[in-house]
Amino acid sequence: MHLIQLNRECLLHLFSFLDKDSRRSLSLTCHQLREVFLDPCLWNLLHFSSPCQLRKDNFVLGPSLRYLTISWYSSMVLQVCNIEDWLKSSFQKNICSKHESLVSTFLAHVCYMCPNLLSLTMSGCGHITDRDVISVLQCCRKLRYLHLENCVRITDCSLEGVVAHGDNLEEVKLDFCRNITQAGLQHCKEMKPALQLTAERSADLIPDSKPEERVPIRRTLQKVLQNS
Repeated sequence: MHLIQLNRECLLHLFSFLDKDSRRSLSLTCHQLREVFLDPCLWNLLHFSSPCQLRKDNFVLGPSLRYLTISWYSSMVLQVCNIEDWLKSSFQKNICSKHESLVSTFLAHVCYMCPNLLSLTMSGCGHITDRDVISVLQCCRKLRYLHLENCVRITDCSLEGVVAHGDNLEEVKLDFCRNITQAGLQHCKEMKPALQLTAERSADLIPDSKPEERVPIRRTLQKVLQNS
């Protein structure tokens, strides 16, 4: 029996065992397999491990998506993106410019096309903002699990978004997000006591501060040294 002689249910089952690249390659062989590839039912789970994967035409966003993970494992991406913007060299800024809005743009598509998302995990995504997280919370109202790890631009505003829009959230993890404060975590716990909220090391890390905020500290230190 030829592959395309199988019914659609069997083809969907076979496709489910393939990775994204293999699915796309197979879909290019004929129109029937391309239709199977484009079936939203096939895409209930997506995992991305590098920025370039978000640019590929090897996945489909749709209402069947339930579980989404975006984790940057590249040490270069992690180290460069996590540096405060005003401390980056021209070379580092050039690296960031190539993918700075990549995840935010992708999440905007998720908000529009994936209203049934249940779980979102993002790790090392140094350019996502509170606005991105709040947009997901507003549009994907069935979201139950939110895990943000080492996302340096995330602040207490995202916790406020959890309180305001996370009606169905059951668990929120905010690990190693240095601009989350203990006060923000405490407020969220008070407003949503049933929510499982954890934040490993987040409130213990040194938060970002703008250069003008550091000037008084530097001047004070200089005075202390002069008077000592």
